[in-house]
This record gives sequence, structure tokens and C-alpha cells, in this order.
Amino acid sequence: MIALASDCLLFEMAGGDTLPLSAANISVEVTGATGSLFDSEFVRHAANAVFHYFRYELGRKAVSVAEFAGALEKVLTGFASRTLVSAEPQPSLAVLESDLRRLAEASGKDSDLFFFPRLREELRRQMSQAPRIVRFRGLRGCVKRLTGARRWSRRCGKLEEQIVAYLRECLSAEPREADFALVVE
Repeated sequence: MIALASDCLLFEMAGGDTLPLSAANISVEVTGATGSLFDSEFVRHAANAVFHYFRYELGRKAVSVAEFAGALEKVLTGFASRTLVSAEPQPSLAVLESDLRRLAEASGKDSDLFFFPRLREELRRQMSQAPRIVRFRGLRGCVKRLTGARRWSRRCGKLEEQIVAYLRECLSAEPREADFALVVE
């Protein structure tokens, strides 16, 4: 009896014959809807991966052609579904940002009176662009600027809560065409 080479698998044909093949000797032709999705090199790499799986991970010395083809079909179908999903148009992931510190600076020192109307206008401006995410950043710096504090205090905490609550109220009062996420950080 002749020993099987370490890089070969015995392929059991439908007629009962067996044929020793290495990964380099396998030829695959993909037909059907998924055939146009992949180039020949990709299919060759997928076939090599399936060969490696049977030979080295499962430790098999023989595999039927039908079993090999079924495993290869699963792999290619998985890639095909990912390819088709990624080809579909994705919704816009527009993220619009505003700097709360900049709004506080534009309002003047210790000027909550001018800050809140500017904040509402900024929210309206962003909402008019139909974003997926509206982000207001710099909340702590904004609060410290408006209160004139160098360190965080109880007064800062209260103003921080007021700003977040105000944004929520403005958001619920404004008409919206589409849903989006509001992030305040």
C-alpha cells in the first residue's frame, strides 16, 4: 500500500473511486447567482480553506466530493450574503457636532440668559439637516464657563442638569421628520 502524502486528501467520487488530491490540484467552478460575485482567486482561496479545515482541523484523510462541495457552498454563501448586504445602500450616518463651550463663549461670561436661546437655535439648525446623530460636546467646560467656576461645584451640577433638561424639552417641542440620537457629553 502506498502512503498518502501529508498534504493530500482522498476524495471519494460518486462512483466509489477515490482520488488523492492536494489543495493545489482542486479546481472549482461556481455557477448560479453567486458565481458573478467572486473572482477565481477568491474561490481558489475559499477551496484551500475548506481543504485545510478537513485535512488539518478535523484530521480527516478522506472526504466525499459532495461533502467538500457542501462545505465550500456554505462558505461562499456566507460571503455572498455579506457582499449583497454591504452592496445595499445604507442609511446616512451623518453626525453633526456642536461645541457647547463655543456657545457659552459667544453668550458672554455669566450669561445664561443668552446661552439658552442660542442653544435652541443650534439644535434647530442641526435638526434641519436630517442627521442620524446630533452631538453636543464640551458640557463640563460650558457649565464652568457660564458659572465662572474654576472647580466643579454643586451649582455647576445644577446648571449641567438644567442644560440637559432644556435640550430634552426643546427636542420634544420641535417637529421631527426622522428619528435621530441626541448625545450630550
